[in-house]
Amino acid sequence: MPRPRLPLADVLRLDRPSDIWFKPALSVVVAVALPNLLLLALGRLDLAVYTMAGSLCALYAHNRPYAARARVLAWVVLGMTGGLAVALVAASLTGSAVVLVTVGALLAAAQKVLCDATRLGPPANVILAFISSASLFLPQTLGQVSGHVALALGAGAWAWLVCMAPGLLRPHGPERRATAHALTLAAAYADQAPSDSHTAHPHSRTSAAAAVHAAWQTVASARGLTTRRALERLLIRAEVALAAPAESDPARLRAWARDLRGTAPLPRPDDHLDDDHLDDDELAGAEAERAVGRAPLRRRLGPLAPIAVRTALGCALAGYASLALGVGRPYWALVTAASLYQANVTLTWNRAVQRVVGNLAGVLVFAALVPLTRVHQVALVLVCLALNFGAEALISRNYWLGSVCVTPMALLITEFAQYQDSGRLITERVADTLVGAAVGFVAAIAVTNRRAGDRLGHALTAVEEARDRAARLLAAPYPAPAALERARRGLAAALVDLRATAEAAAGEWWQRALPEERVVTAEQSAHRTLAATVRRQGLHLAPTHARAEDVRR
Repeated sequence: MPRPRLPLADVLRLDRPSDIWFKPALSVVVAVALPNLLLLALGRLDLAVYTMAGSLCALYAHNRPYAARARVLAWVVLGMTGGLAVALVAASLTGSAVVLVTVGALLAAAQKVLCDATRLGPPANVILAFISSASLFLPQTLGQVSGHVALALGAGAWAWLVCMAPGLLRPHGPERRATAHALTLAAAYADQAPSDSHTAHPHSRTSAAAAVHAAWQTVASARGLTTRRALERLLIRAEVALAAPAESDPARLRAWARDLRGTAPLPRPDDHLDDDHLDDDELAGAEAERAVGRAPLRRRLGPLAPIAVRTALGCALAGYASLALGVGRPYWALVTAASLYQANVTLTWNRAVQRVVGNLAGVLVFAALVPLTRVHQVALVLVCLALNFGAEALISRNYWLGSVCVTPMALLITEFAQYQDSGRLITERVADTLVGAAVGFVAAIAVTNRRAGDRLGHALTAVEEARDRAARLLAAPYPAPAALERARRGLAAALVDLRATAEAAAGEWWQRALPEERVVTAEQSAHRTLAATVRRQGLHLAPTHARAEDVRR
């Protein structure tokens, strides 16, 4: 199989900022500010490295409904402090840099696969690996560990409160935003798709389908039956626009999205379907999806074994190489390697380029800021807060742009205990960045991931089986409406998974040829079946009946 190209042209291209970039940016500033200013007032800013572990938990779970966010953030805080505790205990028991790097690599691999298996979302494992790896090289005794972990837990509890506070004003804000995003992308696809094709503009449709699928997951974990059902009705309209774009109304989808982003009452689809039909039949697929549940964690971890090996090997070798070069902070190389690993080799290459460019630009920013931060420790704390905000404001546009702020912030944190030789810091950071990126990428190439092809085969089978179920129901004279809705929802979800799996497998090296023609055929057939299902259900604007030829194609 020919190896995928390693692109350069679009790797550094800037995207539009995230719709909610300001939420993690403001949350992390508030979460970091209080502990740091308290420690500054007490003259113990050297302890800020421990409170930062808890404070940085404020970066997570901003796209989740508040009930789910409370649980996820609690686990993040526990995971963060657990990694910190392991690192501090290791640091107190041994002074061997080789052993510490090995522990750091194993921790980074565990953090990577757990974040991927639970779909934690950005910043995923990178912050966890940064904290645990840096903590391995802090001077430590066993007697100090409990106190330092308690500081992290206290700061983590404060971060939890900061992230939950907006729920007092907009208790359903996350699920409303997710639904609005899905409606907007569905409207954009409906505008572009011609009336005689269900396969035009695949990238636009893929983005919209992924947004709809993500919104379903968000809404499914929301509290409040009335709100959830209202949002589910709107998501069904977005799914209809993907299945039958020519028979949808993009303007109405956008109007609903605008209402959702504000504080207006939830919009209500005003079509020919009555409420009883919507509740009993149209929402049956949503209820079925909530009842299914997710696969056990062990099953989700299995396919990630190659990624775990890549991460452990790449981080360990990067740390060892840094030690061989005489760098005093090998954890920088370790964290650089840990930050690279994405779903496949091609995406890992993209992240390597972004990391190197961002870090090299970041050390220049650090050099410019050092004179200001050494005026007074207050200036040091304020500059770090500004960099926290800047990192979250920019990173959604491109990873390298956010790294321009993350790099100087990481360098300045080393000065909380005492001022460092800035020239040596810059030299070591540049060396560790280059070593970590090079060694980490080589490890990604060396450790093959043949399971990507197996996962694609399973995803293909799932789509074909879901399509057959829907087709059998469509062929029946009087299919049960609830069963037809479940079949449509199952087929739509299977299509999203197939597209994501196919894209991940296409960027992987050293594997057998992928069944690309079979993927295209399965997707085209499934989309035609979805369109026929929509017509049979009468969910589109002008009800018609599914044609037999649509079902058979």
